[in-house]
Amino acid sequence: MTSVELNKTTLPSVDDLQARAREALAAIFERPVDTELGEPGGPGVHASTPITGEALFTLVETTAQEARAAITAAAEAFTVWRTTPAPVRGALVARLGELLIEHKEDLACLVTIEAGKITSEALGEVQEMIDVCQFAVGLSRQLYGRTIASERPGHRLMETWHPLGVVGVITAFNFPVAVWAWNSAIALVCGDTVVWKPSELTPLTAMACQALLERAARDVDAPPALSHLLLGGRDIGEQLVDDPRVALVSATGSVRMGQQVGPRVAQRFGKVLLELGGNNAAIVTPSADLDLAVRGIVFAAAGTAGQRCTTLRRVIAHTSVADTLIERIAGAYRSLPVGDPSTDGTLVGPLIHETAYRDMVGALEQARADGGEITGGERVDVGGDAGAGAFYVNPAVVRMPSQTPIVHDETFAPILYVVTYETLEEAIALNNAVPQGLSSAIFTTDIREAERFMAADGSDCGIANVNIGTSGAEIGGAFGGEKQTGGGRESGSDSWKAYMRRATNTVNYSSELPLAQGVKFG
Repeated sequence: MTSVELNKTTLPSVDDLQARAREALAAIFERPVDTELGEPGGPGVHASTPITGEALFTLVETTAQEARAAITAAAEAFTVWRTTPAPVRGALVARLGELLIEHKEDLACLVTIEAGKITSEALGEVQEMIDVCQFAVGLSRQLYGRTIASERPGHRLMETWHPLGVVGVITAFNFPVAVWAWNSAIALVCGDTVVWKPSELTPLTAMACQALLERAARDVDAPPALSHLLLGGRDIGEQLVDDPRVALVSATGSVRMGQQVGPRVAQRFGKVLLELGGNNAAIVTPSADLDLAVRGIVFAAAGTAGQRCTTLRRVIAHTSVADTLIERIAGAYRSLPVGDPSTDGTLVGPLIHETAYRDMVGALEQARADGGEITGGERVDVGGDAGAGAFYVNPAVVRMPSQTPIVHDETFAPILYVVTYETLEEAIALNNAVPQGLSSAIFTTDIREAERFMAADGSDCGIANVNIGTSGAEIGGAFGGEKQTGGGRESGSDSWKAYMRRATNTVNYSSELPLAQGVKFG
C-alpha cells in the first residue's frame, strides 16, 4: 500500500497531548500527578499515543515482589469483603458509577490519547462503565439461589452462591476501561477482590480507573485493598495466571494468549473466563433493507479502525445484491474522515502501532494473491512529518472469490472481506466456517430467515443479531463467544455466576433420616 494524502490535518504536538493527559489525570486524582509521570524514554512502562506514534511518559513498573504483595493483600481483604452484605458491597460500585459520571470526559480523553478512539467512541466506552455499575448495583440485591423439590419428606433442597476469591483481570488495549469495569463491578458486588493487569499500551487509563475506585472505597468506608493495579509486561500477567490464590483469571486478548492462559490456570484447578478472537460476519439477504445494512456494516467494520473484537470482518452477500452492496460500502468508505481522533468530525482514528499496520499490509497482499479485488486500504498521510510514527489507513473492502485461509484469520485492522452465496444454508455454513465464534448478524426482512439464523442449527456464535451490526453490544446481555473465542461470558444476564461458587444445600427439618434413591442402611 502506498501513502496517500487524504483528510490531511494538523496533528496535536506531543506537548499538547502530554498536557491533556496531565490535566485529565489531575482532575481524577484531585492533585497534580507529576511524580507519577516520568519523562519518556526511561526505564519502566512507556505510555505512548497512536495519534502521533510518540512516547508521552514513563511510569514505574510493578516488580514481581510488589505483584505478590498485591495478591496477598487482595486475598486478605477477601476474608472481610466476602462476609460484607451484598447490598453494602453494591454501595461501593454505586459510588464508582457516580465518580465515572463526574469524570466521564476526563477518562474519555485518556482513552482517545492512549487507544486512538474517536471522541464519541471513547465517551461511549466510559458510558458502558457507568451502565455496568448501575447493573451491578441492582445485582447486589439479586444474587439469587433456587429451591429444588426434594424426593425426601421433611427435607428442603436448595442452591446458594458464595464469593469466589481473588479475581485476576487481564485486559487488552482496544477497550482499556470498559472490560475492567465489566469484571470489577460484577466481581466486587459478588464479594470478590480484584487484581488488574492492563495492556502495556494503556497504563494511563488504568491508573485513572484505579484512582477512581480507591476514591470510591474511601468515600463509602470500604476496605482499601479490594483492588490492585499491576503495571508491566507478560511476566506480571504470568504471576496472576500461576498464583493459586487467584481463583478466577478473566483474560481478554488473542487466541494465542488464551491457548497459553487456559491450560496453565486449569493445571492448578483455577477458573478462567476467556474473551479471545472474533472473525465476525454479516449475511445480507435479497430481502435486506440495503440502506440499513450499509449503515450497520460501515460502523461495525470501520469503527475503532477495525480494532474491536466484534469488528465486522466478513460480509456474506447474496449474489443478487453483492455488486450494489460492495459499491455502496466502498462509496461510504471514501467519505469517512480519517485523522486525529480528538478532532470533531473524525470517524476513523489510527491503528495502535506499526505492527498492526504491517499485519494489515500482509493480509491485503495475501488477499490479492488469492484473487481478491481490493478497494481502499491505503496508508493516509494525516500529519506529514509530525505523524511519521503514526499509522492511519483507509478502510478496505475486498471482494473474494471464496473464503480462502486469509479470510479465516482475524486481522486487527479495518479489512472487510465480501463473499457471495446462493442459499441461506450456504450462507450460514460460511458464517460458521471460521475458527472463531464471537459475533454475527443477518440483514433480512424475512422473519423465517431471521429465525433460521438464530436457531440451534443457525449461527454458532455467542452473539447473533438481526438487522444490526456485529459490534456495539449492550451491557444487559451476556457478552462472549464460542470456539476459539474462549467460551467466557461477561457483563449482563447471569454472567455474575462466573465470579461466584455454587453450593447445594439439603436441610432436614424432620425427625426422620430417609436416604435418597430409597437406599436402606441399618
